[in-house]
Amino acid sequence: MSLAAEKLTTAIAHIEAFLAESRLDDREMHDKDDIAGSTENLELAAAFDHPVQAHHAKIDVIENTDFAVTDTVGPGAVVVLGDRRFMVAVSTSLFEADGETYMGISQQSPIYNAMKALQAGDSFTLNQREMEIQDVL
Repeated sequence: MSLAAEKLTTAIAHIEAFLAESRLDDREMHDKDDIAGSTENLELAAAFDHPVQAHHAKIDVIENTDFAVTDTVGPGAVVVLGDRRFMVAVSTSLFEADGETYMGISQQSPIYNAMKALQAGDSFTLNQREMEIQDVL
């Protein structure tokens, strides 16, 4: 959650900065450069709207996912594959929790779709590579 919240805060800060730069001062007349710069900053602010919406959506998924211990791969499960731990919720970069390293995967990812509903000891194939699930938490 903290990763998603941090990325959301950063994206919002970018929008606010570009919006501030897009505002023209109180002069009655502005030259073409003033107007062009204002328009460019407004367009840049608009470009950050998609990341803001994406981070809001990730936070919504995280807040509404049940992370209870389970023995079946599904939303909220932690899946151990070899020396890697994956948390099924939203895609993330690597993060640390309780001394372990995890990576978040989304429910739309190919790896999740390949192992959905499986349990520890089950195998699945992804990109012509067979993998065995060591544990599901």
